[in-house]
Amino acid sequence: MKILELKVLRGPNYWSVRRPKLIQMKLDLEELEQLPTNKIPGFRERIEQMLPSMIEHRCSESRRGGFFHRVEEGTWMGHVVEHIALELQSLAGMNTGFGRTRSTGEKEGVYYVVFNYEEEDAGVHAAKAAVRVAQALTDGTEYDVEKDIQELREIREETRLGPSTGSIVNEAAKRNIPFIRLNKHSLVQLGYGVHQRRIRATIASTTSSIAVDLACDKEDTKNILEAAEVPVPKGVIIRNETELQEAIDDLGYPIVLKPIDGNHGKGATTNIVDWEGALRALEDAQKYGRSIICERFITGVDFRLLVINYKFICAARRTPAAVWGDGKSTIQQLIDETNKDPRRGYGHEKVLTQITVDNATWKMLNDKGYTLETVPAAGEEVWLKPTANLSTGGTSTDVTEEVHPANVFMAERIARLIGLDICGIDIMAENLSEPLAETGGAVLEVNAAPGFRMHVEPSEGIGRNVAEPVVDMLFPQGVDGRIPIIAITGTNGKTTTTRITAAIVRAAGRKVGYTTSDGIYIQNQKMMDGDTTGPVSAQFVLKDPTVDFAVLECARGGILRGGLGFQQCDVAIVTNIAEDHLGMGGINTVEQMARVKQVVPETVSNRGFAILNADDDLVYKMKSDLSCNIGLFSMREDNPRVLEHCARGGKAVIFENGYVTIMKENWKVRVLPVKDIPVTYHGKAMHNIANVLPAVLATYLFKAVTIEDIRHALRTFEPSAVLTPGRLNFFHLRKCTFLADFAHNPAGVQLLSEFVAQLDYPQKIGVITGTGDRRDEDIRSIGAMAAAAFDQIILRMDKNLRGRSAAEIEVLLREGVHSVNPELPVLYIADEMEALRHAYEHCQRGALVTALCDKVDGTLSKIRAIQEEEEAGGKAQFT
Repeated sequence: MKILELKVLRGPNYWSVRRPKLIQMKLDLEELEQLPTNKIPGFRERIEQMLPSMIEHRCSESRRGGFFHRVEEGTWMGHVVEHIALELQSLAGMNTGFGRTRSTGEKEGVYYVVFNYEEEDAGVHAAKAAVRVAQALTDGTEYDVEKDIQELREIREETRLGPSTGSIVNEAAKRNIPFIRLNKHSLVQLGYGVHQRRIRATIASTTSSIAVDLACDKEDTKNILEAAEVPVPKGVIIRNETELQEAIDDLGYPIVLKPIDGNHGKGATTNIVDWEGALRALEDAQKYGRSIICERFITGVDFRLLVINYKFICAARRTPAAVWGDGKSTIQQLIDETNKDPRRGYGHEKVLTQITVDNATWKMLNDKGYTLETVPAAGEEVWLKPTANLSTGGTSTDVTEEVHPANVFMAERIARLIGLDICGIDIMAENLSEPLAETGGAVLEVNAAPGFRMHVEPSEGIGRNVAEPVVDMLFPQGVDGRIPIIAITGTNGKTTTTRITAAIVRAAGRKVGYTTSDGIYIQNQKMMDGDTTGPVSAQFVLKDPTVDFAVLECARGGILRGGLGFQQCDVAIVTNIAEDHLGMGGINTVEQMARVKQVVPETVSNRGFAILNADDDLVYKMKSDLSCNIGLFSMREDNPRVLEHCARGGKAVIFENGYVTIMKENWKVRVLPVKDIPVTYHGKAMHNIANVLPAVLATYLFKAVTIEDIRHALRTFEPSAVLTPGRLNFFHLRKCTFLADFAHNPAGVQLLSEFVAQLDYPQKIGVITGTGDRRDEDIRSIGAMAAAAFDQIILRMDKNLRGRSAAEIEVLLREGVHSVNPELPVLYIADEMEALRHAYEHCQRGALVTALCDKVDGTLSKIRAIQEEEEAGGKAQFT
């Protein structure tokens, strides 16, 4: 077996809209295509022995053990790899279960193996491991599957959001608030555009940076609290051994040493009772900073109080990782026994974390004169960590109901004193059921970015949904952090429709971000060049804090490579479906292409609209699979699909009697005559009328957009090489007129040819090319369409031939031309600049030279160079 390709899909995709996180592996079974599992001796026994938990895989039989039964009957190895990849992730503590295995249709034995993941790095690792496991099972060789599972656990812990950040993100997702992970760590954006908020762990974009600085400076925090009559331990700041001795003389033993700007217990040593221990603690603390806080050690129980948005939320009693002696077992044996608790797991996969032996453990044991081989007395508690962090094996007990009102008041007041809207307060006291002032307890620290795990999943007591008040604070009731999204897909017309839609929204006063095949625009300023119709470009717009409306072109390539860059949109437009890009990416038929495009309308919210082309059978057919509202558009005012739809109360837009007309039930709203819409070229560019229609209906659906906004935008949207590059761009020279267009598939060239046929020029020359990665019949069709429109044709070549030779493309284009008109003059000039210059120099005066452009900017620059040559009266150099 051989992996040919691995793709990570991160958004709604061809395989599943509701399960966006998928690995797509292109797998060549090679000789195993001829060996289903029932023809491999012992395969069923070996896989069941290695992965017995796969008994739970029901597979298509929908019963326990269904997959093993399929293996026994005989199934192909791609299907086996899919199930192994899912099981490896499941055994590593990740919740997966969706998979598909389908032939690519390219050649026998090559499959797409698709399965879901929680963490993409783990998903990629699982894909490769699954192939290795399946090969070992086939060959009957030994394989250490536990090594793969442990590696997956480690990848999971390294890449997943921590429990605190994860709890906030999950709470936001429950409320349909979108999120984007902004880095590999804990920085997350909640919401889109101008409505976004950010969190990093449990610090929010609403959190004061001054408050975080104060909380991180233990001296300043202590001074503020002490001045406000909050009980804190007596202490001083020290920097060397002399100052340490002076502090001990003043405070007496026991003491605590900790870095002044430390966190999570790093460098802290508690309950120091002698000079030797104090020196070791000073050395440890100064690894994290020169200034050290020395405090009187307060005895009692370690409590954490959580305050969010200046309201007390909950409290927990924390206990460091420890074991209890039985008089017989060594400390190491007691640790091993404690780790057998099913609630303990690796990292954050379970309620409790396994206890590991590290430098902090050795230090604590050494301080007591113990080693791992020491046998503690029965009932003796041996602490293994200096702090009560759950991530190092500590435990927590919820004590929220026990907190005295005076302590609640104190906690809320402390949050206000420091200015922290998400605040963890560490208290040492005998209990919290009495006021701190009466028990002799003290506030030890105030923490920015407090951990939530101890509250969400306590070892004992009630778990608290502490993420809820955080999300309430960031997004008050009724606010979901979203901005309107109009998503546009189809074969042809996407970019022009996107630009017209964005122009209408902009006319309504909104700050629009939009993506097209020639770049990303924020408020009409171009931010990035190139084909930006994929998920990364969509998220570029959604991450921009100035944008309050997004219009996103969504092309086939982006959907297949990574899925969509959003989970949900408000309106989706499908312009049309035609034969283009077939035979690429496993999409071999126009029906499969329609399924790719259908991903976009499937993401429309229940209250939103999918706007479908009623003149296109494949697009119209999508309506039966959609749960959202439907809007239709048609170039035929008598289209029975539109008439029936509107008779049932639906909305549509049509080209009717020379007008763009909106239909609502039996009512009509005439927007504008097409002759007043510049992009239609006085109604001659029929395909641009078809592009205007869905843009009008999509924007009309929003209350913020008025019919006057739509009219104003359509009247002022002037087609040009600047505003609509590569879309019917005219250059009027003294000798001739150049027309540049991005038409690159048979349907697009057909529309361009129909437009050119309506133009009155004495001679029409076509400078055309074919795209090498298209099918033979597609390249021939471009030649045939061009032959019907032009008096003379010049064949030129793109620099990137995409897998073919120039000679192949030339032959196919000539075949297409001559299939329509064997007598039509055809020249071959490979270089685009030379082809354009030849057309200019040899054309009749007043001719039209039409150039098909793949790299729009390059073609437009070459035409401008010829225009400048003419104006200068000479021949400029241009390459």
